[in-house]
Amino acid sequence: MTKNPYQVLRKAIITEKGLDVKERSRTLVFQVDPHANKIEIKAAVQMAFKVKVESVHTAHFRGKLRRRGRNFGYRLDWKKAYIKLKPGEKMPEYGENP
Repeated sequence: MTKNPYQVLRKAIITEKGLDVKERSRTLVFQVDPHANKIEIKAAVQMAFKVKVESVHTAHFRGKLRRRGRNFGYRLDWKKAYIKLKPGEKMPEYGENP
């Protein structure tokens, strides 16, 4: 069963580092479904933004311990994907560096 691209791509990571890597090396940064593999991520980006993808790199992040007074818990584990576009492809606009 194929997934909807918006089930795979959760949200764009709009931070200084994410926007800097977007401008310098033509790489998009997204929070993705933790169970999605690189092939599914590549297909989702190509379908959602109508661009050609050169490569996909992923990183897993463990949820951090957070406290509120004497109550504590863990944030959810999540996965980040760096998606490099092929040369000549138009960059999708989802955030700007001020």
